[in-house]
Amino acid sequence: IDSALTATIAVAALGANAVTGVLMPSRYSSLGSVGDAEQLAVYLGIATTTLPIEHMHTAFERVIEEARLTAGGLTSENAQARLRGLLLMALANQQGSLLLATGNKSELAAGYSTLYGDMAGAVSVIGDIYKTDVWSMSTWINGNADACGFETPPIPEASITKAPSAELRPDQLDQDSLPPYDVLDSILRLHIDLDLGTDEIEDTVDCEEALIAEVVKKVDQSQFKRDQAAVILKTSPRSFGRGRRMPIVMHRNWITIRETT
Repeated sequence: IDSALTATIAVAALGANAVTGVLMPSRYSSLGSVGDAEQLAVYLGIATTTLPIEHMHTAFERVIEEARLTAGGLTSENAQARLRGLLLMALANQQGSLLLATGNKSELAAGYSTLYGDMAGAVSVIGDIYKTDVWSMSTWINGNADACGFETPPIPEASITKAPSAELRPDQLDQDSLPPYDVLDSILRLHIDLDLGTDEIEDTVDCEEALIAEVVKKVDQSQFKRDQAAVILKTSPRSFGRGRRMPIVMHRNWITIRETT
């Protein structure tokens, strides 16, 4: 859904002739995801290029194994994202294009993104839009297709309704690594947009303090990633980057309010 919304916004802003969609299926890509991507391209009227990553993924695993290292788990997952980033940047160089990063604000906040992988790009179109708002915007665009310049609702319904997954391992779901997005976003909005500490957030949302503290910790630990992110289109008062300038190394107490030393 993140890629679908990014592509839709790009077409609405620039026109279909200026946008190219890239399909990069892996061994873990579901037929539904491939079908949704192809359907989206038809609805948007954009050209597509298909660059499967299986051969590159297999070669990566072979090189790692020959070096007597381990290529499984997170290493393999991140490698797939980075192989895609390599292909996308190569295509952008070849065509003289700008690569659009597709990560949302919730992922950037919690560090649920891969440096030099899905974070690669020149411009982050939805980097200031929380995941729950990604779904809301997508639904709104489909319900107001004419006003957005589309003849039919552009985003496949399955892209909106299916459980979010990076599809980097069998049966993977985002909720394996993150709280449900409605819970995550309720915490992030208070912490990032309003600068509240853990106890103040606990007074506002129905969440355990341990979960709130875990989310806040993820935000701090992921600052080094955001410092290397694509330029984010600012849509809120507290966007990452210039809207929320934070040091990478710091000692703070989030229990009440931010305290820096």
